[in-house]
Amino acid sequence: MVTVKSLYKPNRTVEGAGVTVQRIFSYNNRYECDPFLLLDYFGSDNESEFRAGFPDHPHRGIETITYVLKGQVKHTDSTGVSGTIGQGEVQWMTAGSGIIHSELPIGDNGSMFGVQLWLNLPQQYKMVKPLYRELKIEGIPVVESSSSRVKVISGKYRNHDGGLMGLYKPVDIFDVKLWPDSVFDEVITPDFRNYRYFLFVYKGDIAIGNTQNPIKAPCGVSLTQGSIIQIKAGVNGANFLFFGAEPNNEPIAWHGSIVMNTEQEIQKAFDELQNGTFLK
Repeated sequence: MVTVKSLYKPNRTVEGAGVTVQRIFSYNNRYECDPFLLLDYFGSDNESEFRAGFPDHPHRGIETITYVLKGQVKHTDSTGVSGTIGQGEVQWMTAGSGIIHSELPIGDNGSMFGVQLWLNLPQQYKMVKPLYRELKIEGIPVVESSSSRVKVISGKYRNHDGGLMGLYKPVDIFDVKLWPDSVFDEVITPDFRNYRYFLFVYKGDIAIGNTQNPIKAPCGVSLTQGSIIQIKAGVNGANFLFFGAEPNNEPIAWHGSIVMNTEQEIQKAFDELQNGTFLK
């Protein structure tokens, strides 16, 4: 039976040009959460806390996956691509060898909420060509049962393939809504028992196996390995994001928005930013 390994309470911080984010995990958790590097829950009912956005900034060696819960996010990047996603939609950016992009949250009647996950690219794919992909709401399979509604963003759930699949790193990403007092009960097949699993509860509360007290939103949860996952919603139901992927088990060198395997590679990236050769 899968149980709770660690809980991650959000730390409030400011990023970009003044966007308030609640950071669930980041640099200090890079090995325990491998291959997941960072998870931010951003947005507010106060437009002043997000409207300044994230001006141009570089990335290398990672993928960023942005999921909008309310409002919109507009993206532009150095490859010449731009796009806007709305509620329930996804931007998946492979930074690879290097990209410079900006992100602008846009409110819905003054409110905007979303999450961004950083996924570490394996060493052999660190320098792949940058790529931007979008997943619109009509492209996300939805699997409903008497206890839950599961949106399959990536990976596979009950024989349903996600709307976007990881090109360089297979990853499960599900948006799960549990009805009040219902249970998310899944068997993990042997092929996936070496995965690292993580939840982000963004609405309501849940109980998992060994938890003595309800896990209330917003909160991150890392899970132990096992063959069965059982997650029970509270009396008001719950919404959570479910992430799963195999660890890279590689050295992680990380500075700012650039993540490589050695400090020499980090220095090279910053040298290239200075001399204008960062973009390949």
